[in-house]
Amino acid sequence: MAIIKQMEFKNARTFETTYAGRPLVIETGKMAQLANGSCLVRYGETVVLVTATASAKPRDGIDFFPLSVDFEERLYAVGRIPGSFMRREGRPSEKAILSSRQIDRPMRPLFPKDLRNDVSIVCTVLENDFDNSPEIAALLGASIAVSISDIPFDYVIAGANVGMIDGKVVINPTQEQRQLSQMDVTLCATAEKIVMIEAGANEVPEDQMFDALMQAHEEIKKIVAFIADIKAQIGKPKFEYEHHDIDHDLFDKLEQACRARFEQAMDTDDKTVRDAGVRAIVDAFTASLDEDYLAEHGSFLSECVDKLQKKIVRHWLANGKRVDGRGMEEVRPLASEVGVLPRVHGSGLFTRGQTQVLTLCTLGTLGDAQELDTIFEEKSKRYIHHYNFPSFSVGETRPSRGPGRREIGHGALAERALLPVIPSETEFPYALRLVSEVVSSNGSTSQGSVCGSTLALMDAGVPIKAPVAGISCGLITDGGQETTFTDIQGVEDFYGDMDFKVAGTKKGITAIQVDIKVDGLSPNIIKEAFRKCRDARYGILDEIMLKAIPEPRSEMSPWAPKMIKMHINPDKIREVIGKGGSVIQKIVAESGAKVDIEDDGTIIIASVNAREGEMAKKMIEAIVKDPEPGEVYYGKVVRLMTFGAFVNLVPGKDGMVHISKMADHRIEKVEDAVHEGDMVWVKVMEIDDKGRINLSMKDVKEDEKLK
Repeated sequence: MAIIKQMEFKNARTFETTYAGRPLVIETGKMAQLANGSCLVRYGETVVLVTATASAKPRDGIDFFPLSVDFEERLYAVGRIPGSFMRREGRPSEKAILSSRQIDRPMRPLFPKDLRNDVSIVCTVLENDFDNSPEIAALLGASIAVSISDIPFDYVIAGANVGMIDGKVVINPTQEQRQLSQMDVTLCATAEKIVMIEAGANEVPEDQMFDALMQAHEEIKKIVAFIADIKAQIGKPKFEYEHHDIDHDLFDKLEQACRARFEQAMDTDDKTVRDAGVRAIVDAFTASLDEDYLAEHGSFLSECVDKLQKKIVRHWLANGKRVDGRGMEEVRPLASEVGVLPRVHGSGLFTRGQTQVLTLCTLGTLGDAQELDTIFEEKSKRYIHHYNFPSFSVGETRPSRGPGRREIGHGALAERALLPVIPSETEFPYALRLVSEVVSSNGSTSQGSVCGSTLALMDAGVPIKAPVAGISCGLITDGGQETTFTDIQGVEDFYGDMDFKVAGTKKGITAIQVDIKVDGLSPNIIKEAFRKCRDARYGILDEIMLKAIPEPRSEMSPWAPKMIKMHINPDKIREVIGKGGSVIQKIVAESGAKVDIEDDGTIIIASVNAREGEMAKKMIEAIVKDPEPGEVYYGKVVRLMTFGAFVNLVPGKDGMVHISKMADHRIEKVEDAVHEGDMVWVKVMEIDDKGRINLSMKDVKEDEKLK
């Protein structure tokens, strides 16, 4: 006989607080007990299960920390069944990937630099109430799961969404408040410093943005203290790991023999020359080593070369010197060009040093908007920005395998930067897709794509509210000294401590993304970065971009679709569409235009030339306009009866000609006057109380046929 026992969760614990006036409940010790650390986060009625696991041994042959963060959407969280053929969730949505990045970016630099064990953080959204952000719940859960686990991680972080309504800061705004907010900021911080900023804003001035960040940090500190208390109560001792280190003997040999030559080779503004010079030095150094020594130590050479370059670049920057000789607030040489490709709807080429981005703008009908199948409230997007980063842009040979998380993140950043200036659907009834092709990369391509996108939009004749430019600010910390510099190039990004990207108009900020490699940023660094990015942005707009194209073109490309917007009585939509779509298909086939019909009766007609659009409009107007007695039509005979013939007046609308109304003389059979398929002139004689249209052929006068 089976023995059944009641399960007891002896280690289950619950911790409660309030966050932005709503309950935040953390449950541990009940679910996912085999993970190194786990928790169930309940924020309002949003629920996220977060787990953190680590491999027992380090991964061999790598020189980086192998962290993976996954934000798992489950459509049951919003009471929906997936729309795919398989009826199950597929690859992560773009929003899910961006949510993963918002957890990865603040946490990665806070793990031990020499940890090589695989660490996986998985955030599974079980329920979303739309008012309480699952991204913030996941971020808090990730911090808690890692903090209470035995995975080495000595910091406590927390995050918040930050909005602004009527000049007042709102922490973790609800769905209704988000619609009114002038900014959408995700902020992550420790008790002492800010470690990540991801922001979209409606041209918010730098001082307002800074004050909002500082206010939000004060609220975050309270949640940091809450998480620290959970860690103190149930946190596990951290496991010992195999510390990774370079071969110091080989590094010392390399530095003593080659540092002066490295400095000489690296002191150039040309990435190709720098890389070639370094390769030649390394080849010569390798040839000088004893074969036995090389066999024992050679596998560490690449890492030693990388460390030496890092040491040189950081020393230079800390002392006010840059590898290309620029001043600390000097932007690389710039160039802007529009109309690069004659038949695309809009194109812009933006060059900053050896970074070059070509952005192409395509206009379509509102029916081309992207449909979204996610757990978030947004159901579609009419403005889309994609970013491609091919291997040739950095002089490498690597097959294309589609966009990775970095490419998706950079595309979303540029999309966010331009969104506040995109005209509304009412002002400009088009769907827009921008694609930024990085054709050459030496740092800050995401901000290059922002500039290139503005050029492409203006070239396409899109009436944007204001031009947008972007630039980045870097940081080097050396002991207690902190040095910032404008417009980081690749080597400064790779070896520096911060990539502080800001995009905006002359009026204010539209987007921010901050990546760091240190334990956080002080308020002074953030304020200085805002100032330097603002000053550089103004210069880029005034001196370069607006000289290439001062305002959006007054006329769109001849290859862009021409739009006609009209409105009909919603009750007439069925007539325009027809049975099985027969009428609308006929309109499209005969006119050559594309027609989109919305539920409220709004119709958008798109065509490459105006004639096609006008033809489709007239056909629709004829359908929705009720025929009146006395009107003359040239219609097609569609059906014969013994008593008469049915004639199609306009798509979806037929009338009947009685046999007695076909000619001035008596006709024995309908076939004596007309055949199916004939085109005949008819006049509307009567519309009866049932809506039936009675026609006459014999009452049409010759002069009426010419109308």
